[in-house]
Amino acid sequence: TGTIPSELGGLTALTKLFLYQNFLDGSIPPELGGLTAVTSLLLHKNFFTGTIPSALSGLTVLASLTLGFNSLTGTIPSELGGMTALSARCAPCLAC
Repeated sequence: TGTIPSELGGLTALTKLFLYQNFLDGSIPPELGGLTAVTSLLLHKNFFTGTIPSALSGLTVLASLTLGFNSLTGTIPSELGGMTALSARCAPCLAC
């Protein structure tokens, strides 16, 4: 339970971040865009609210992103469309 600390964004050598099914809430911190070595970011099945941060587009080696089964609102940022390494994209309903 709890929120994702924004300080996680400073872990630039981190390659995988699996936080799914942890009853986390609050917003997804834009600081996660600083995880430049992350190839997998799994955040599904939590209670996140708010929008998907466009800062995630800075994750240029990200291959897997799951955001489904949260309470996110808004649209998927267009910046995420340029993430060429991404192979598991979120559906418009955010239920990946």
